[in-house]
Parts: sequence; C-alpha cells; structure tokens
Amino acid sequence: MPRIKRLIPAESALHIMCRGNNRQDIFSREEDKLNYCTLLHELKEENKIAIFHYCLMDNHLHLIVWLSSQSRISRFMKQVNLSYFNYFKKTYGYSGHLWQGRFKSNIIDTDIYLLHCGKYIELNPVRAGVVQMPEEYRFSSYSHYAKGSYDAIITDTPAYLALSNSEEERRKHYLEFVIDSGVINSERLIKHLFIGSESFRIKLQEYYGMRNEGFKRGRPRKEEK
Repeated sequence: MPRIKRLIPAESALHIMCRGNNRQDIFSREEDKLNYCTLLHELKEENKIAIFHYCLMDNHLHLIVWLSSQSRISRFMKQVNLSYFNYFKKTYGYSGHLWQGRFKSNIIDTDIYLLHCGKYIELNPVRAGVVQMPEEYRFSSYSHYAKGSYDAIITDTPAYLALSNSEEERRKHYLEFVIDSGVINSERLIKHLFIGSESFRIKLQEYYGMRNEGFKRGRPRKEEK
C-alpha cells in the first residue's frame, strides 16, 4: 500500500508525535531524554525549524514546530530520530525497530488553538500520573513559559507573546490558562489533522481535498483478497 502524502505547509505550526514501536519505551533514563533534547537543539537551526512546545514521555514524544518556506521538517525528524536510534542501539545493545513508523503530524491555527495544543502537550506528565504539577516534569516546555526558565530548544510562540507586553504578566496569564480547563477540549483537538476554528478547518479541508479526520493507530489494514 503506498504511503499517504504528508501535508507540510509553509508558514504554519505543526504538531508532531513520535511513538516507540509497539508502544515500547524509547527513553529509559533521564540521560536518554537529555540526549534527545541535545539533538533537537543542535539540528533545529540548520533545518530552519522553530520549536514552540515539546514534551518527552517514556514511550512517545510531542513537538509543536513552526515551519517557514525554508524549513526541512522531514529531514530534521529523520536526522534527530536516526541519530537517537544509533545512540540507543549503542547504549543498550538494541536491535530491531525503535520507532513506530513515520512521525504523525497535524496543522494548527496560530491563535488560541496553538496555546491549547501546547497546554495539552505540557500536561501529558500530569495526565499520566508521572507528576502532580507540570512544573515538576523536567522534559517539557512548560517551565519555560510558566516559570521563565531558560530553554535553548524553545522559540516563544506568537500566541504566548500576545498574552501581554510584560514578560512577568505573560507568565502569569499562561499559568492561569493552563490551570483553567477552558471551553476547548484540547485532547479532542489534538487528534485531528487540522486544529483550529471552523473556518480554518474548512479552508484546509478544501485546499488539500482531505477530511479533517483523527489519527489512526497502528498499521493500515491489509485489503481482503
């Protein structure tokens, strides 16, 4: 079965998810996550990628990136994930597939929906019961936005910068935003191909000729003979 063509628009935000093969752990220690973070930092500039949000969990990871017309997102993800696989293989004597196929991606509107997707990603460790508060988790972008902790991986999102002209006020508003459940179901949104207002979704559905369907887990079914 041929691969479905990936949608990679210029001047857009993209949510990316990578998962371990058969949902196995891809990070066993903090050192593994530090290695992956280093790769993100080292390779983002040469591929013209801006990273808005991220969260590394034990068996999967999320990124929200900004793409310009010069961005090379497929090359970037291939470099990062292949380099990490080589590190993982050498460290643990691993053989076989580490990643579950290609990375999954969906397109995000750049207003409040961008903040909601970032919030969803950064609350992953809380939903999973790893920590009680998002600032307790080291490997996400939350502390950068809510606490002002420097993170070399992150480029501030336009939606975050629009919260206030004051850095202190922006952090306060972001903290309140994450705590507030709000009216938008972030978990439901993140599962769709196009994330945004109704007009944004309709526009992209018409432009790409594709329905706004959610991710399908696992491999495609084989056709009956």
